[in-house]
Amino acid sequence: MAHTAGAALRLGVDEAKFDAIWEFRTSALYSEAERVALDFAIAAAAQPNDVTDKLMDRMKQHWSEGQIVEIAATVALFGFMNRWNDSMATPLEEEPIEVGEKHLAGKGWTVGKHTG
Repeated sequence: MAHTAGAALRLGVDEAKFDAIWEFRTSALYSEAERVALDFAIAAAAQPNDVTDKLMDRMKQHWSEGQIVEIAATVALFGFMNRWNDSMATPLEEEPIEVGEKHLAGKGWTVGKHTG
């Protein structure tokens, strides 16, 4: 979470919008396209996978087939990296720790076993 959070902020996601991620379904800062993409990411990352036909239909209202493939690939790649890094207790660098403590700790994030 901390690496992705830092990247999002570096790539220009507004800090207020980022901090509202936990309320993306109701926040006026998120478009319907963003909401459905986030719902898709959560469902695609769930075990077992929770992407339904209805959710895919919602995705197709806002995203092209190529964009949906890219979103799914990103979810899959990050799922692999998260499982690898969590299993190996990969230490976090200073920047993601700072971002995590500032933006994620209030919702339960901790550096945990990734302290090095």
